[in-house]
Amino acid sequence: MNYNYLRYFSVLAELEHYTLAAARLEISQPSLSSAIRSLENELGVKLFEKVGRNIRLTEQGQYFQKKVDAAMSELSAATEMLLSSRDNAPIVIRLGFVSGALQGVISQIMASYVRDSNRFRFHITEGSARDLMELLHQEKLDLAIVDVTSRDRSLHFRKLRQRNFYVAVPEGHELAQRTELNASELASYPQVGFSHSMDHNFEDWASRPDVPQQFVCQVNTVSSALNLVCAGLGITIVPDECILPLEGVHYIPLVNRHQALYSCVVYDRWLDPPVWEFVERIIKSAQTK
Repeated sequence: MNYNYLRYFSVLAELEHYTLAAARLEISQPSLSSAIRSLENELGVKLFEKVGRNIRLTEQGQYFQKKVDAAMSELSAATEMLLSSRDNAPIVIRLGFVSGALQGVISQIMASYVRDSNRFRFHITEGSARDLMELLHQEKLDLAIVDVTSRDRSLHFRKLRQRNFYVAVPEGHELAQRTELNASELASYPQVGFSHSMDHNFEDWASRPDVPQQFVCQVNTVSSALNLVCAGLGITIVPDECILPLEGVHYIPLVNRHQALYSCVVYDRWLDPPVWEFVERIIKSAQTK
């Protein structure tokens, strides 16, 4: 049974006047008449009868009006409840980052979203660019911030910014007074590296033939590396967004070592408008930073 026809009947039954009912419903009078005829034909009864130039409900029409109005009221209440539930449901945004990329402007934007609305929830994954791209394909991420691109045509990349690198050394280290360093100068110093399972691309420089490795230990996070540097265990390389004002640690620019950060999403994948707006804000803010 056509929902609109029931709605038309309810209004006409209340007003018992075709012209007034059509005006309230914002449809033409012929359309209203046609809908009521179709409803009567489907039911096999007359719902209205003419009284002079007016109409009134038949006995069957009066019975039907009570049932229709009750049903319409239930439908209206259910619709309002569902809309309210939808409007108050959490908005989950799933983000992936290579190590360090969550620092700075991105984390600030996330914090502002949470402050402005308690509906936003963030699921954060940190890993290698390769792993994050795979999670995008599996529809487990909405957006990834990566440090390499791919020839995979199902993925769309946009350059956000270029990250610079610094050498973190402990207080009193012989390199602490330097204003800049070349990667080749680090070969003779003990270094705190990163676990191979983390696949940190910002350590790619260390695998080059002109920069021998001398790792004393390997860790999974930048904060762990910096704490070990502070303890005097060695030096380490960190991207600029990971520089922390840590007492006992000095940061020296590493020259001629740069790396781009990219946003990565799946082409033509539907994202809910609030999620898409967040993604666009992240990209625009990072590009203008």
